[in-house]
Amino acid sequence: MFRTSISRSAILLVVFLPRFVAAEDKVDFNRSVLPILSSHCYPCHGPDAKKRKARLRLDQRESAIRKNRSGEQAIAPGDVKGSKLLHRITAADDDERMPPPDEGKALSDGQVRTLRAWIEQGAHWSGHWAFRSLEKTAVPALDDPASARNAIDNFIQGRLRKEGLEPANEAGREKLIRRLSLDLTGLPPTLAQIDAFLEDNSPDAYDKLVDRLLSSPAHGERMASDWLDLARYSDTYGYQVDRDRFVWPWRDWVVKAFNADIPYDEFITLQLAGDLLPNAGDEEILPTTFNRLHSQKVEGGSTPEEFRVEYVADRTHTFATAFLGLTLECARCHNHKYDPVTQEEYYKLFAFFNNIDEFGLYAYFTGSVPTPTLLYASKAHKQKIADTAEKISRAEEDLAKIPAAAKAGFDKWLARRTSHPGANRAPGFRSAQGRRQCQHTRSLRQSHPAQRR
Repeated sequence: MFRTSISRSAILLVVFLPRFVAAEDKVDFNRSVLPILSSHCYPCHGPDAKKRKARLRLDQRESAIRKNRSGEQAIAPGDVKGSKLLHRITAADDDERMPPPDEGKALSDGQVRTLRAWIEQGAHWSGHWAFRSLEKTAVPALDDPASARNAIDNFIQGRLRKEGLEPANEAGREKLIRRLSLDLTGLPPTLAQIDAFLEDNSPDAYDKLVDRLLSSPAHGERMASDWLDLARYSDTYGYQVDRDRFVWPWRDWVVKAFNADIPYDEFITLQLAGDLLPNAGDEEILPTTFNRLHSQKVEGGSTPEEFRVEYVADRTHTFATAFLGLTLECARCHNHKYDPVTQEEYYKLFAFFNNIDEFGLYAYFTGSVPTPTLLYASKAHKQKIADTAEKISRAEEDLAKIPAAAKAGFDKWLARRTSHPGANRAPGFRSAQGRRQCQHTRSLRQSHPAQRR
């Protein structure tokens, strides 16, 4: 659920801040060790096979603890003296020290202490945080439990005391409602709301304030603003022409989803593959707009297939960033140098987003929406469309009845025409007697000119 993820994120922000550790601390590999190895060691002993030296990889535990031909180990878990890594990073001889002094990446004393403590504790590796399931974290105990109002306070106060810091003084209620309102709705409180909070002396005044803000429509708008950024939302197609595009119904859907507090798995499923659900309707297809919020091209001279492929790549990268916590762009051209993703795996994922019938350019001379499209309408509009369609259908039925109703009268008229003498002759056609009469009339007119008047 979204609200659950808010509190969990707050805890993670506290727990996973990078810092150097003392020997007695439990060393977290991802938080404390990986940043050091990645910055100082991976350029020569990491994933990049072309730049790797001494056939040593410190990004893989198996390689880092493997003994070489001389029986030495770069990292010997639990054995500080037997770990060549510590010997090399602390060597006094410039020719022995790692990283080489001329690279300007010497480790600080705090970083050396962190690596030493990590090796003493067994040099435990952890997988990339993006590939690990969330684990329940034990709530730190405090000397003064009464000073904590909730479990988050335990984490914050425990860390502050470990750093030799004291909590700041408690803020006034005016500041509290302002901070909370801005955080949950993105809007400052009104004067009336501030006065109401100040006058509420009940024990659950703060809880009621939180509930009111979470139930406000503005809360969904505030939460949606971050998701719109991640989803690369815009009301235009981008590039030079940058025409308007009308995808705001998806934006409104996101706001409603946050306000309805729908489960996160449903939130993901609808946006990635709502159209693939059984009996998918407009409300399931609309969220998949997420996949096609990338920029789109229209300029003359552009190659349609080139930009169609760019659209697929954009969908792949956005999926990785939004749902995997990874940047996959590197693996588009080669194996990733920092994350465990190969180029082959990149294009396997790419294939999932390369299965719709689309064109690399949208129409320049018309305002048509790039396909595939959804003719989306509100319930009221759908009802109006249905009513109008029914009226058209009834009018077409009435129109179809007109020939049948008129056929009887037409048949009678046709019968009378057929029974009348000369009725079937073409206009201007006369009998032999008629022609003789006409000739006689013309001869009389010629002999008596006055009759022509």
